[in-house]
Amino acid sequence: MALGTGYQMEDCAIARTLDVVGERWTLLIVSHLFFGLRRYSDIRKRIGISPAVLTQRLNGLVEEGVVARVPGLGAHDEYELTPKGERLWPVVSALAQWGNDNYLKPEYRQDFTHHQCGTTLDETGFCERCKIVPLARDVDRQPRPIDLQPEPSVRPESRPQRLLEPIRR
Repeated sequence: MALGTGYQMEDCAIARTLDVVGERWTLLIVSHLFFGLRRYSDIRKRIGISPAVLTQRLNGLVEEGVVARVPGLGAHDEYELTPKGERLWPVVSALAQWGNDNYLKPEYRQDFTHHQCGTTLDETGFCERCKIVPLARDVDRQPRPIDLQPEPSVRPESRPQRLLEPIRR
């Protein structure tokens, strides 16, 4: 039996959520919006997605109120997470930490720190020093050794990048 594209389970929060963000490209887009990419072309280059799929996914996220189109520098719109989208941070963080622990070599590992104190967050996003789970706006993404190597696509900064701060090239 093949799975359809919808879940038809209006009473299941997980099924409804997967209808919105359950497709692999969608969560990659959302994660890179957290990491500061806002321009269509930068997102496309960084994750290697086709223009048609990126347009479709962004339009769906805008329609669901997860992402907003905002005026950018120059003639092109940019994209940013709405408060509804920012509430996906625990999901993105948990996926990143799970992937770190199960699939990545040390140079690919993605670590996050609490901006206020610099403490590395644990696998649940908890800051042991401050005894809180900080909001995405209070989290820094640490540069990875692999990110510092030259590559043709958009690269993160060589310093910690505060989540949701736009990366400007």
